[in-house]
Amino acid sequence: MTELTLSLHRSIAEITPEEWDACAGAGNPFVSHAFLLAVELSGSAGPRTGWLPQHAALRNAEGLLVGCAPMYAKSHSYGEYVFDHGWANAFERAGGRYYPKLQVASPFSPVPGPRLLTRAGVTTEAMADALAQACEQLNLSSVHATFCTEAEWTALGEAGWLQRMGMQFHWDNHGYATFDDFLGALSSRKRKSLKRERRDANACGLEYVALRGGDITAAHWRAFYRFYSSTVDRKWGSAYLTDTFFPLLGKHLGDRVVLMLALEGGKPVAGALNLMGADTLYGRNWGCDGDYPFLHFELCYYRAIDFAIEHGLARVEAGAQGEHKIQRGYLPTPTYSAHWIRHTGLRDAVGSFLQQERADKISEMEALMEFSPYKRAGEDQNAS
Repeated sequence: MTELTLSLHRSIAEITPEEWDACAGAGNPFVSHAFLLAVELSGSAGPRTGWLPQHAALRNAEGLLVGCAPMYAKSHSYGEYVFDHGWANAFERAGGRYYPKLQVASPFSPVPGPRLLTRAGVTTEAMADALAQACEQLNLSSVHATFCTEAEWTALGEAGWLQRMGMQFHWDNHGYATFDDFLGALSSRKRKSLKRERRDANACGLEYVALRGGDITAAHWRAFYRFYSSTVDRKWGSAYLTDTFFPLLGKHLGDRVVLMLALEGGKPVAGALNLMGADTLYGRNWGCDGDYPFLHFELCYYRAIDFAIEHGLARVEAGAQGEHKIQRGYLPTPTYSAHWIRHTGLRDAVGSFLQQERADKISEMEALMEFSPYKRAGEDQNAS
C-alpha cells in the first residue's frame, strides 16, 4: 500500500469541504463538513463544552486526502449517549488516568453513521491503526468510535477494538404510498390507538408546517431555540448547542434541514428539528411552549413518517431512548460502537463486561419485539 501520513487538525476549517466530503459521502449529514463546521463556528463544540477538535486526516504520498474521521479530545463523557462513566471511575479508582480520551463521533448526535471515512481503496483497518497510533503518541487512554456502522464495527473488532452494542428505535418504510398504508400494516388495536392520538393532536386547532432550507427564517430559529432550551431545562440537562448553531446549520446544510413547526394563530408553539440524508430522516431536537395532547408524538413521529413517505425515504431514526416509540411503529434496532483501550487490564475488564452486555442487549431487543404493533401473519386482515 502507498505510504500514508496522519495529521490531526484543531478545526474542521483546516480541511476543505471538497476533500472532507469526498471521503464522507453525501449519505449522512452528521459527518458532513457543513454540520461539523456549524458545530464549531457556533461554539457548541469547543473549549466551552470540552469537545476539542482533533480531526484525523490520512493523506497519501501525493497529498490526497484518502481517509478522515471527526475526532475530539475530551476530559469528560458528556454529550456522547454511549456511557463509559463506569469505566472511567473504575480505572481512576485503581490509579489510572482515563481522561483525556479521543472520541470519534458527531458531537451531541446519537445518530448512527460512518465514522472512519475513506476513499481510494483505503481500508477501515488502516484508519483504525492510525487512530490507535495517534492515541499512543498523544499519551491518551483510549479512542472511542460511537454510533459507527455495523461494517465498521465488524472491521474494528477484527482489528482488536472492543465491540459494544446499543439500541435505538427506527421506523422502516416498507413501500408505503400513504400514511394509511402504514396504518394498514398495524394490528387493529394499535391502528385505532394511533388514529385516536392523531385525532386528538389535530383537534387542538394547530397548523403544521414543514420548512426547509431558505424557508426557515431567523424568527423561526429564535422560536426553535426557545423550545430547545425549555426542553433542556425540564430534563436537567446542559444546553450544549448555542443559539447561533441552528441558523448556521440552516445556512450550511440548506434543504437537508427540515424544521417541523406547530403554529397557533400563526405563532410557533412547538418544533421538531430533523436532518435529511440520502435515504433517512433523522429526528434530533424538539420542544414546546404549552401543553397539547399527543403533540410530541404527532410532530416528532407521525409527521416524520408522513414526510418520509412523501419523499420516498427508507426510514426514520428518531434519536436515542424511548420504548414508547415501539407502539408507534418504531422498532428496536441495534447500534454499534468500538473502543480501543491502551491499558491491558482495563481493556480486559471492559472486554469481559461488553461480552455480557452484548448478549443482554440482544435478549432485550428480542423481548421488546414482542410488543411490535405490526400485524402478524394472518392477523385481522379485514379489520378496520
